[in-house]
Amino acid sequence: MLITQSCRFGGRVSSCILPSLFRLFSSSSSSMAKSKFEYVRNFETDDTCLRNCYIVVRLDGRNFHKFAEQHKFTKPNDDRALGLMKRSARSVMEELEDITIAYGQSDEFSFVFKRSSTWFKRRASKLMTHVASQFSSSYVFYWKEFFGEQPLLYPPGFDGRVVLYPSNHNLKDYLSWRQADCHINNLYNTVFWTLVQRGGLTTAQAEDRLKGTLAADKNEILFSEFDINYNNESALHRKGTTLIWEKRDETVVKRVKLPNEEEKDVPVTRSRRRVEAYHCDIIGEQFWEEHPDVLEEDGC
Repeated sequence: MLITQSCRFGGRVSSCILPSLFRLFSSSSSSMAKSKFEYVRNFETDDTCLRNCYIVVRLDGRNFHKFAEQHKFTKPNDDRALGLMKRSARSVMEELEDITIAYGQSDEFSFVFKRSSTWFKRRASKLMTHVASQFSSSYVFYWKEFFGEQPLLYPPGFDGRVVLYPSNHNLKDYLSWRQADCHINNLYNTVFWTLVQRGGLTTAQAEDRLKGTLAADKNEILFSEFDINYNNESALHRKGTTLIWEKRDETVVKRVKLPNEEEKDVPVTRSRRRVEAYHCDIIGEQFWEEHPDVLEEDGC
């Protein structure tokens, strides 16, 4: 007697046919997994980052001069835009906890993965694309938090690069370079827009006025002509934003049941890691002495 079994399509399938069907589909799946087209994987290049090196992913806003103009950013600095950059960077760090420190200014942010990180098997393309996509999507997601009802006219774009630094000295020099760049650019922009907004110059005239000037000359223009001491300007604008992980004690109220069946609110203190922001000098040694856990020991 031929035993049959219900088919998922409502018909009847002979039990003696089932093993043959199983072998057919197993063979088909195996051939699909290793098809004749699989050779194309050989075209992929190995982009594994060298071990025992800090991995730095730096993002820069693409064509952000136009983006800032069309969204009417305040000159020379728009605190809403800087706050949004900081919030987006925090989102990246919270998603990728192997980022030990991040530094940002203007329309750029650098993210430093610790030397021992094995995220995405240290593949540069994976790290860069994940950081860029998380940052970009966060920028759009948190836009209203900083710009209110002002509409986002079109999605922002950020390009990225990956650079390896083998020692603490190299990494600190890299971050110092970016902060020095922040100072140079912000001093120029501060003087430039002060000449335009308060001095009545056109942008072309302001540009001509600043040609060939040194930092001391720019400081003198601000102080003697506009009574502005550059050192008193916002540290956020002069120093940029540094993000690091820190342990902070948080106290929450927890309801507990006592032996006599009564319930009572009891304060409970817990230590949690959070991303904290600093607007301070990172070129000197003080910051690194105060936060020794940011860097790993050389030679590890």
